[in-house]
Amino acid sequence: MAAPVPAGFQFAIDRGGTFTDVFARCPGGRVRVLKLLSEDPSYGDAPTEGIRRVLQEESGVPVPRERPLDTSRIEWIRMGTTVATNALLERRGERVALLVTRGFRDLLHIGTQARPRIFDLEAAMPAALYEEVIEVDERLIPQQPGCRLPGSEALPRLAGCTGDTLLLWRPLDLTALRRELERVLARGIRSLAVLLLHSYAWPGHEEQVGALARELGFQHVSLSSAVTAMARAVPRGHTACADAYLTPCIRRYLDGFCAGFAERLRGVPVLFMRSDGGLTPMQHFSGARAVLSGPAGGVVGYAVTTHRHQDGQPVIGFDMGGTSTDVSRYAGEYEHVFEATTAGVSIQAPQLDINTVAAGGGSMLFFRSGLFVVGPESAGAHPGPACYRKGGPPTVTDANLCLGRLLPEFFPRIFGPGEDQPLCRDAALRALRGLAERVGAGAPGQHPMSVEEVAMGFIRVANEAMCRPIRALTQARGHDTSRHVLACFGGAGGQHACAIARALGMKKVFIHKYSGVLSAYGMALADVVHEAQVPCALRYEPAAFAQLDERIAALEQECRQALAAQGFSSDQIRTEAFLHLRYERTDCALMCSAKGHPPTPSSCRAGDFAAAFASRYRTEFGFTIPDRAVVVDDVRVRGTGSTGISCESPLAPSGEPPRMETVTRCYFEEGYLDTPVFLLEQLSCDHSIPGPAIIIDKNSTILVEPGCTASLTELGDVCIAVGSGRPSAVGTQLDPVQLSIFSHRFMSIAEQMGRILQRTAISTNIKERLDFSCALFGPDGGLVSNAPHIPVHLGAMQETVQFQIRRLGDDLREGDVLLSNHPCAGGSHLPDLTVITPVFWPGVPKPVFFVASRGHHADIGGITPGSMPPHSKALHEEGAVFISFKLVKDGVFQEEAVTEALMAPGRVAGCSGTRNLQDNLSDLRAQVAANQKGIQLVAELIGLYGLGVVQAYMGHIQANAELAVREMLRGFAARWGAAVEAEDRMDDGSPIRLRVQVDPQEGSAVFDFSGSGHEVYGNCNAPRAITLSALIYCLRCMVGQDIPLNQGCLAPVRVVIPKGSILDPSPEAAVVGGNVLTSQRVVDVIFKAFGVCAASQRFELRRGSGGAGRYRGGDGVCRELLFRQDMVLSVLSERRAIQPYGLRGGSPGALGLNLLLRRDGPTINLGAKTSVPVQPGDVFCLQTPGGGGFGPPGDAGDAEDGAEPMVPRSFVERGSLFEYRRAQEAV
Repeated sequence: MAAPVPAGFQFAIDRGGTFTDVFARCPGGRVRVLKLLSEDPSYGDAPTEGIRRVLQEESGVPVPRERPLDTSRIEWIRMGTTVATNALLERRGERVALLVTRGFRDLLHIGTQARPRIFDLEAAMPAALYEEVIEVDERLIPQQPGCRLPGSEALPRLAGCTGDTLLLWRPLDLTALRRELERVLARGIRSLAVLLLHSYAWPGHEEQVGALARELGFQHVSLSSAVTAMARAVPRGHTACADAYLTPCIRRYLDGFCAGFAERLRGVPVLFMRSDGGLTPMQHFSGARAVLSGPAGGVVGYAVTTHRHQDGQPVIGFDMGGTSTDVSRYAGEYEHVFEATTAGVSIQAPQLDINTVAAGGGSMLFFRSGLFVVGPESAGAHPGPACYRKGGPPTVTDANLCLGRLLPEFFPRIFGPGEDQPLCRDAALRALRGLAERVGAGAPGQHPMSVEEVAMGFIRVANEAMCRPIRALTQARGHDTSRHVLACFGGAGGQHACAIARALGMKKVFIHKYSGVLSAYGMALADVVHEAQVPCALRYEPAAFAQLDERIAALEQECRQALAAQGFSSDQIRTEAFLHLRYERTDCALMCSAKGHPPTPSSCRAGDFAAAFASRYRTEFGFTIPDRAVVVDDVRVRGTGSTGISCESPLAPSGEPPRMETVTRCYFEEGYLDTPVFLLEQLSCDHSIPGPAIIIDKNSTILVEPGCTASLTELGDVCIAVGSGRPSAVGTQLDPVQLSIFSHRFMSIAEQMGRILQRTAISTNIKERLDFSCALFGPDGGLVSNAPHIPVHLGAMQETVQFQIRRLGDDLREGDVLLSNHPCAGGSHLPDLTVITPVFWPGVPKPVFFVASRGHHADIGGITPGSMPPHSKALHEEGAVFISFKLVKDGVFQEEAVTEALMAPGRVAGCSGTRNLQDNLSDLRAQVAANQKGIQLVAELIGLYGLGVVQAYMGHIQANAELAVREMLRGFAARWGAAVEAEDRMDDGSPIRLRVQVDPQEGSAVFDFSGSGHEVYGNCNAPRAITLSALIYCLRCMVGQDIPLNQGCLAPVRVVIPKGSILDPSPEAAVVGGNVLTSQRVVDVIFKAFGVCAASQRFELRRGSGGAGRYRGGDGVCRELLFRQDMVLSVLSERRAIQPYGLRGGSPGALGLNLLLRRDGPTINLGAKTSVPVQPGDVFCLQTPGGGGFGPPGDAGDAEDGAEPMVPRSFVERGSLFEYRRAQEAV
């Protein structure tokens, strides 16, 4: 059906960082699409300029730039903007002060202590958004059953909006606060973020602070309870800071935008796109909801078009731009996340789950240590790719140009220093020729690769890099990737869409006719959204249904009133209720709608949320917990005002064959092929174009690969049927392109195993804390790929697998799964249970691969709950022991036998069996399932390439890692000499000694730990596998670039560890502290020997504890815990007697300190390791050590603050996949 004809001009605009896209519908229905630079000295504001040009060209009357635009014919304006994102990335927001509960001034600076890149030796801190901190006297504490805190019975009670009761521990002191606020105002700070603990449940104190601040003259005040009324103070505080930091910037931009129109746009509906995919009136557009304003429009665009046109088939959005690619998913509902990190700032607000991948048209190409590498560095707009004629590096765009997939004659002449020349194919060829020469030099004796083969290789590697997150995004939630449609948009995506869809098993690619400006087009189609949310702390049970229904009804009324005030009629308004639900004693909450689950007599009136939660939980995690209560964390209602806008009109068939514009030569796997070129605007809905072909649009180029067929829909969109393609023959001989692709595929197997384990595990340790690792091993037990999860697991599992091969030999059979945790069998400490499954292949008698998963179980018995006793002296005191236990035998899970083994410690005096048997069993089953996924993926790989090829590339990948480490060792020896040594000590005086002898010719080294201390009568003994893990971690850090993490890293290294030492203790020695404490000391000693960084450099705040130096050591933290009940405090720590060393003239860091402040008695120094009873009112004060300084003080200023502002990367990582990796690497 044709779209209704507009009476006036309708504008939808996406103001991006480089370009501003304008989609305009003119009176009479004519559509105009415009793309212009976001920054240009010839005009002030790009969206205003875009509107001006359309008005002028359509009316034929000159519209001067210097005069405000006439709005009489403008029907509406909708916009998305990167103003907030850019201000956040560049740290150019408003000056902000943070007001926080006393004692928590550094809470946001400390944050979650996540290190998103665990191999970076420099832990760069994001610059804080606030420049001043005000601490205010006030404190609320939740009332708890059994609380025996002295005086608590006399404290005033406050009814929280969650249903909880809070105690007024310390009243708000507004008199003192007034003086502090006046002082901050005198410094010129006019924006205030307020974070008071527990304000999400009782906002009264924050509201009083806000009233006082506004009275004194603060122009913007962001209360955390108003910005995002959700639990968890750190993300809530970051969100309030982001709002205070960004909203004034947005207000200034909006003021400037309105000034470009007559009467400041009075009477014209102006709506802005929020991060959640909904439009909001201009006056309600705020910083915390604006970070994904532009990309959200693209998601709405493909959701409304592709999903509808493809009969409801789920869709993967693929938006490939210049520096990165955005990947998202839509299957009938927008997929939101409720906490996400952008540029180091965690924002707690509904946001579309848009995952950014470091591969775009401008991603730079490298040949490093035998691998083809794409990104993450980007050439940007300046100088841009080599073909831009500004001396830029080789990029993905250059590779496509060399292959004939981009045609310069169809691009505007905007390149070169004068911005008046076409794309330069010769420059791209020169850049790729240089890479081809480096490839040839790095692979002597092999057949030299042509420029086209090298360019094609980089395209294939880039495609595989983009496939990995798509697999993770779908399979992490239990979806089959191949059952999706690939919706491609953005300027660069059309060149890669067919290849990516084919690699993922997808059968269809959909490219909208406005794909080049789909974010702007999506804003024209979007609904206006108003959301309301309140925190909650009720169980989802019949006794609470009346309260939940009451809260839902109140929020629905708020949404309806807000939308009605914007002119929507009641039949245009829809509301949808959500409950944020989780199982009791877990942290994994899901925001659930009752859509599809109508109310029953045993549910809320709004719907059967219990059934919705169970269904969603089963889909995402593979199981439910029927006997566990469900808790409601938040109640949320999303109201939408439907505009009913349709901007599409059908095409008429032409009755003629498609008109070919020209024929070019394009390079594919088969070599050069004649490739017809068509213009999209000349094609009709009865046209079908077999590949190879190129379809040119005004803003993008679409490559139809051989074996694929493109056709136009009746609305003028391109739909490509993807054929399977001709399989390319891959031999066992090393091919550097295939090496890079296999590197991605092997790593993808380990990553997908990890997602299955996280999905199907039940314990908090594995499911929420992500304390696990998964890996793939060769037939000799050598590590092939280990997703970079937990540093202490890296490389250690190899020892475990190789022990089982030596011990069991021919007793390994198909259908067997092994369980092991003993230190003598490659274990780290007993709570880390390793599950190993051999992979068999028909006709081969022995395993062809192994897969394994190691997870930290919260309890496996022993002398203390948690199986981490601070004072254990023998291994049997630390829990259940497994050496070569067959967890699955002939395909049968041995539940009775493993239960008996887990309960066995209870037979030892003073010990207990496992205290959480059901969680142990569930998590072991999850580990078996993760291994089974690995087997399936390995079998698919072997089925595709053949066993010989896969095993050959396993060896090639290991050799590649070996090459990188050898190059690093040669470089070190050339600079610092062939022999280095270092020593450090544990707090009990035990030395850790290391002497390294490097062979500069071979690039090999001997790491000799002779002279290290004897086995200790305690639990700081570290099994041999721990030292190997520490070593592989340090080598990977010192290589300084992404390399496959596998056995090859240790191939150039011989490790000498004396038997009976603290680093290779006797089989029955206690080891629980060695895993968490001695491992850190081994890392310190290795880094000290190589002189790369001082000891334990942290970036938290115990002021002055970092050692002085040119690069000052990071400060430690101070943390106090007030006990409200009788408890037992267990402490397991180090660096309380031996200071963290400084390097190259830097001073050592301060010692840590553990103090117990008795309620009515002395202050006691607890030492490094203890277990002590505590009483209500006692306070434990933890002071962690500072980091050592590096270099002599004064060389470049001895800055007080060791943290330096984060240097922005060439792209912005974000999305649920980034948050998952960030959370796991923080364990």
